[in-house]
Amino acid sequence: QVQLVESGGGLVQAGGSLRLSCAASGRTFSRYGMGWFRQAPGKEREFVAAISWSGSSIYYTDSVLGRFTISRDNAKNAVYLQMNSLKPEDTAVYYCAAANPATTAQALRVMTLYDYWGQGTQVTVSS
Repeated sequence: QVQLVESGGGLVQAGGSLRLSCAASGRTFSRYGMGWFRQAPGKEREFVAAISWSGSSIYYTDSVLGRFTISRDNAKNAVYLQMNSLKPEDTAVYYCAAANPATTAQALRVMTLYDYWGQGTQVTVSS
C-alpha cells in the first residue's frame, strides 16, 4: 500500500516556476515507477511526466519538454516536478501516482497502469 500527498501548487504568473512535491508512505516506494498527471477543467486527465523506479528512464509529454523536470529521491520517499516557463495552458490539478511494480518503464505513460493516486494540487497560471 502506498499513500501519496502532493504539495507545492499555487498561483503563478506566466513565465514563472513552481516545484511540486509528492511524499509517499510505505517502505517499498523504491519499487514503483512514478508519474505526474494533470486534469484541466472540462478536460480528461492526461499524462505529464514519469520516472522509473531507479530514475534511469524518464518520459514527458511533448507539451512540457524542455520546461518540466521530474526527479525522485528514494531515500526520502519523494518525487518532484520542477515546472519552469509556465503557461496558462498548464493550469490544472496535478496528481502524483505510483505505477504497479510490474509496469515496464516503457509503459509508464499509460494512466490505467497506476495503482495509487494522490488527492492532487492545484496549479493556476495567470496570463
